Amino acid sequence: MGFLTGGITYVVPFLVVLTVLVFVHELGHYLVARWNKVRIETFSIGFGPELFGWTDRVGTRWKVSAVPLGGYVKMFGDTDPASMGASEQIERMSDEEKAVSFHHKRLMQRVAVVVAGPAANFVFTVVALAVLFATIGQPFTPPQVGKVEAGSAAAAGGLKPGDTIVRIDGGAVHRFEDIQQAVRLDDGRPLAITVQRDSKELTLSITPRVTTVTDRFGYQHRFPLLGIERQGVNYVRRNPVDAMWRAGQETGNLVSGTLTAVWQMIIGARPADEIGGPLRIAQMSGEVAQGGVVALIWFMAVLSVNLGLINLFPIPVLDGGHLLFYFAEAIRGRPLGARAQEYGFRLGLAVVLTLMVFATWNDLVHIGFLRFLKGFGT
Repeated sequence: MGFLTGGITYVVPFLVVLTVLVFVHELGHYLVARWNKVRIETFSIGFGPELFGWTDRVGTRWKVSAVPLGGYVKMFGDTDPASMGASEQIERMSDEEKAVSFHHKRLMQRVAVVVAGPAANFVFTVVALAVLFATIGQPFTPPQVGKVEAGSAAAAGGLKPGDTIVRIDGGAVHRFEDIQQAVRLDDGRPLAITVQRDSKELTLSITPRVTTVTDRFGYQHRFPLLGIERQGVNYVRRNPVDAMWRAGQETGNLVSGTLTAVWQMIIGARPADEIGGPLRIAQMSGEVAQGGVVALIWFMAVLSVNLGLINLFPIPVLDGGHLLFYFAEAIRGRPLGARAQEYGFRLGLAVVLTLMVFATWNDLVHIGFLRFLKGFGT
């Protein structure tokens, strides 16, 4: 139960990471809305009662609220943080009010404002990784096998120390980190691994084995593993232009890997217990914070990509839900009726709450809280 006994170790990094990512996301909405001359009433980090804040010269209330699990930008004409507008209130606006109302902007202006939040998360990931690659360096280890664990999938499949892996399932491998990503996304099928050995290429069929790994806090994780080790970790510093280019590639890999993992969960090829909520994010924040700046930046980059992608899912209440309504508006030539939007948001809220409950349950199981309660009761 290290998570419960080391509260400060976890909570402080969690709040810092989440605050930064939420601020970036909401700042994307804010900047594009202001660019389109939308009046912003509130910029909030967190939900619920205000803890502290200030009002700027244009009337926007910037505040930090009591529940630090998200944030919102409330625009003029919204009736709630989800950017719902009351049709009667919108219709009664004066011409001056309509000029600064989000709901009176052209369709593509509203689309741009909504897309700007997730886009800001992707931009943050690229910039953060680019700075990392240009200063400390990009992890870049040659894809050469340093050690093969006895009894592992690699040993059974014929991999040997000194082999250089050049392709996996036809995809080129440039560094050891590419191998790790390909193996982590395996869904139980054999991988066609092409290696270079003694100036010759040969292809081996190897199925990674799901292995239980215990971290330094005593928590168990299940991963598909080959059972090989690299010869060491190298960091290669890039010039600013190359760093930005490679950071963009890395961000694309993160997006692709995340979507692949989500699809594997949907079709049942990957266990749904990998879905984590705020407790697991807090635990991971504490762990990576102890691992240093490099680990923390990588974690924030991964989390930022996930935040951007999740918000693009076509679920009402999320940004993707707004885009879904705007798509329907583009086809119909007019917005959906108020009742249809209301039912859509109710359904979306139910889906989001269900996912939150499921993720929190996974978190409690993951950190051993249920075992703790069971032991406490006996």
